[in-house]
This record gives sequence, C-alpha cells and structure tokens, in this order.
Amino acid sequence: MGLIARSIEEAGIPTLTLTSALSITRSVNPPRAAFLDYPLGRTAGPPHAPAVQRRILLDALTGFETITEPGGFIELDHAWSGNDDWKEAVMRPQGARAGS
Repeated sequence: MGLIARSIEEAGIPTLTLTSALSITRSVNPPRAAFLDYPLGRTAGPPHAPAVQRRILLDALTGFETITEPGGFIELDHAWSGNDDWKEAVMRPQGARAGS
C-alpha cells in the first residue's frame, strides 16, 4: 500500500496507511502511516465491533494533522487484548494454528 500511497500523493491527494506491519511499512516508506499493534488482517479492529473500528479510524485520521515529516507515523494507543499472548498464537506455523 505504501507504494500506491506515494503515487497518489504525487497526484496531489494526501494519503494515510493504517498498518499492523510496522517493519514492512517502514521499508516501503509511505507518506504517512498509523501503526496499530493488532494481528495482521485485523488492522481496523475486531470483527463485529463497529464502535472500536470507528474509534481506530478516527484516531488514525489524526495523522493528517500530526504527521509533519514525509514517511512519518503515529502509533495508535489501542490494545488487541489485555496481554500479548495473542502474538504467540499468530506467530506459530499455519498447521499449528489450525490444530494439525
């Protein structure tokens, strides 16, 4: 998305990338990004949680006001859960997650 965002910015349209993959996002250097420490594929929040998703979106949009340097990012203050146990399950090989 960062590569596409740069092209859109070159056309004069401001962009902001919402990401849960900070290292990947930094490598493609989008014009501005909002990082959320959530599982990949759940960057906008948990399914069926429109209030949380709306809050994440509104918080991310503040990046248009606060990110002043090209390639800058903000880290959103949202937690997927009360601890980081979810990260271990996400990082296991696919077969281990599926119970195979």
